[in-house]
Amino acid sequence: MTSIRKILPVPSGWPEPPAAAAYHGLAGEIVEAIAPHTEADPVAVLVQLLVAYGALIGGGAWFEVEADRHYPNEFAVLVGDSGVSRKGSALGHVKRLFGEVEGDFPSRVKKGLSTGEGVVWMLRDPSADDPGAPDRRLLVTEPEFAKVLSGRELASLSPVLREAWDGEDLETLTRTSPLRASNARLALIGHITALELRHCSTTVSMANGFLNRFLFVACRRTQLLPKGGEKNPLAKTGLKDRLALVLEHARCAGELPLHPDADKHWTATYEQMSERSMDGLTGALTARAEPHTMRLALIYALLDGAMSIKVEHLDAALAVWDYAARSAEWAFGDATGVPLAERIHSILVDNPPELTLTQLRDFLGRNYPAAQIKEALEALEQAGRAKRRKRKNPAGGRPAEVWTAITPESAGTPERSGRPVLTRVA
Repeated sequence: MTSIRKILPVPSGWPEPPAAAAYHGLAGEIVEAIAPHTEADPVAVLVQLLVAYGALIGGGAWFEVEADRHYPNEFAVLVGDSGVSRKGSALGHVKRLFGEVEGDFPSRVKKGLSTGEGVVWMLRDPSADDPGAPDRRLLVTEPEFAKVLSGRELASLSPVLREAWDGEDLETLTRTSPLRASNARLALIGHITALELRHCSTTVSMANGFLNRFLFVACRRTQLLPKGGEKNPLAKTGLKDRLALVLEHARCAGELPLHPDADKHWTATYEQMSERSMDGLTGALTARAEPHTMRLALIYALLDGAMSIKVEHLDAALAVWDYAARSAEWAFGDATGVPLAERIHSILVDNPPELTLTQLRDFLGRNYPAAQIKEALEALEQAGRAKRRKRKNPAGGRPAEVWTAITPESAGTPERSGRPVLTRVA
């Protein structure tokens, strides 16, 4: 099928795309075969492919650091405009591929996160009257990740998801019959818009290490295909058969050490990572650069059917991580981590040129105390996203305090550049 294609321009301020090394090996070949036939961003296909592959491997392969094992289960959140960034389209290609490679893959994919107890239930151990979960591998997709960040269930979800990413046994003690899930391997793919991410993320969720267990990946619609693409672009490529073979090997690969050359490469890169800035929200979000990189390198090695992690696997992982770091900076930029501050900034932007404190309280439905509004405004001022001034009262009374939003346009500065937070040692 011949398709009419129109390549879309890169939006201003968009993160620089991943280095070519990210498309190493079998993963790159699969993405290359799919890319001409979808409007989805190739990096959206790539990252969801890596996460899904790690989910299918489960606990049969790992990389060991001191006494800790890192398994190939990863968490990723795709960040892009709702409906037009084609995050779901990219996931659809990945789900169909793995469904054809492994017949019971659909049964290992669940949509939506509810509570921490619900997650443990899906992976629970057998008990006297319960056979337990039939499989300890699970891929959860959450197309409305904003609901996770803003919902009341986050208090119970956060500790369970943190433990799942860390590879610890999961348990809940909030029932008459406590639940436990041992040796469970959970992977997670979330979808969210940049605006939702900024509004829903708090300094608490960043400080407690919840959000830095996720790879944040900016994605967009890269082309227009009015007539669509090939329905099955991987047919007759042999890529599915190759994927099935390496998956069989990966499930019983055991520990994958660093190849001696990769060991030297990692030592130099690790030193650079340890010197990066940890200031601000972006610093908090990228605090787990090292374990994320090694998990990605492990997945690339397992996609190669390798028995050790080699230089090319590290380079591929670093290319993905660098892009995730740039995506986090692009998505969060000068975000305050205070949801009310983000809401007030939106109000100020939508209602120029300036608003009084009384007007702001009216826009907020008078549901917030003055002290909380003041704290949010000060956070915006400190972040350089709002400014205040005293406006003369024509009636001769006390001058009114008025606030104005500062945007890249009003400040006369370019939009966030998406510059790398971390650059790889060559």
